Amino acid sequence: MSEQALRLGTRRSKLAMAQSGQVADAVRQVTGRPVELVEITTYGDTSRENLAQIGGTGVFVTALRDALLAGDIDFAVHSLKDLPTGQPEALALAAVPLREDPRDVLVARDGLIFEQLPNGARIGTGSPRRMAQLNAYARNHGMTIETVAIRGNVDTRIGYVHKGELDAVVLAAAGLSRLGRIEEVTDFLSVDTVLPAPGQGALAIECAADNADLIAALGELDDPLTRAAVTAERSLLAALEAGCSAPVGALADLLADGQIVKEMRLRGVVGTTDGSTLVQLSTTGPVPETYDQAMALGRELAAEMLAKGAAGLMGERAQ
Repeated sequence: MSEQALRLGTRRSKLAMAQSGQVADAVRQVTGRPVELVEITTYGDTSRENLAQIGGTGVFVTALRDALLAGDIDFAVHSLKDLPTGQPEALALAAVPLREDPRDVLVARDGLIFEQLPNGARIGTGSPRRMAQLNAYARNHGMTIETVAIRGNVDTRIGYVHKGELDAVVLAAAGLSRLGRIEEVTDFLSVDTVLPAPGQGALAIECAADNADLIAALGELDDPLTRAAVTAERSLLAALEAGCSAPVGALADLLADGQIVKEMRLRGVVGTTDGSTLVQLSTTGPVPETYDQAMALGRELAAEMLAKGAAGLMGERAQ
């Protein structure tokens, strides 16, 4: 009798299927068990509303978590930046694999980089975080740009550029890389220009908290440094009390001396979407060795940002 297949819950989008397929291969290797993909439609996939309006937080995650809790699937793969900051007690974050490139990228007409865009260039993004930082950068460098709210999958977004409706769109490098489309990027945006979303480029593998054997098996895929970095970033986001629809960017990176990683630097930004006001700070400390240390790093930076006026920049928070 063959061993029962592990059921991996995934969103149906091309990107979700690509990243879930990669995780499925890795899980087959560490467990020796077959893995089948179970496609689940989430509210975020079917709703035509603007993500900022439907609250961002959890719209791509809830249906997958419900399926886990109901026992319809054994584990789920999420883009970590879609995960609400509160972790349900019945579910375990079993693994955070090695992170892909966390940067945002530009796909522009005629192969242009950001600095070459013409005055008045129309740049599409559904993210207030990207809008705030792109507008601030343009403002500080004497450029005029117009950020245009868009949503849809990667094909839809890049299609706006090909059809001439927009001069450029901003996407996550990791998504294009997982789809095998990184060659379409015309400019990799430096994190000094645009800080990514907390957790961007990382995946979260979640399963039932009482399934110790599966947690142990999936744990083989965990990358401790990635986990420490995204924990610090998400702690900052939680302490700013911001859902992922708020314009918060965060990135924790490792500062190495030769081959030895010495410290972790956490950078955070929050701003108004027009880019007129940004609060951007960073802190550096020893690489966190525990969950609590990583959480503390995020909370400390959030407290400094709030003291510098970050709270007033996030607008009305949806209750």
